[in-house]
Amino acid sequence: MVSGGGTNLQALIDAQKSGLIHSGEIVLVASNNLQAYALKRAEENGIESVVMTDEEELIRVFQEKDIQLVVLAGFLKILSSRFIRAFEDRIINIHPSLIPSFCGKGCYGLHVHEKALDYGVKITGATVHYVNEIPDGGRIIAQKAVEIKEDDTPQTLQRRVMEEAEWVLLPRAVEQISEMIAKGEK
Repeated sequence: MVSGGGTNLQALIDAQKSGLIHSGEIVLVASNNLQAYALKRAEENGIESVVMTDEEELIRVFQEKDIQLVVLAGFLKILSSRFIRAFEDRIINIHPSLIPSFCGKGCYGLHVHEKALDYGVKITGATVHYVNEIPDGGRIIAQKAVEIKEDDTPQTLQRRVMEEAEWVLLPRAVEQISEMIAKGEK
């Protein structure tokens, strides 16, 4: 599920192509934004996509397609309790900080990196976590630290967190969980 450019989606597509993700397959890209560049990434890679804002309809589509793992890869909408319950312990998210720092409602995109720089922390990073009804409050799956440099701007920090942490952690977590699902362990 994506809302924007789809850089994390591209990391997943690349990981699937390289064989890093081999226990599962990206079968659908869903967006709440018709203009999301992620939809173009899906099209260019032969992945079916849907655009919809109605969660009930999305639940139906996911269930029809037997979706086993939902990955929020830059999805900028808080999901309803109903949606979360429909895929309990099968929804993961990537967040651009070391949770519990700089997370929760309103903490997304550049805002996270601005807060880290304003606060003066020396290390930030990314976290992959299960989704529950508390924004960024689900059980942590993996984290990776990224050092903050003296001359960092929110933009340079965002890029480095994506490259060094998000694009590394998310594919690994997807493979790990997909492997557990394939083995019937989840």
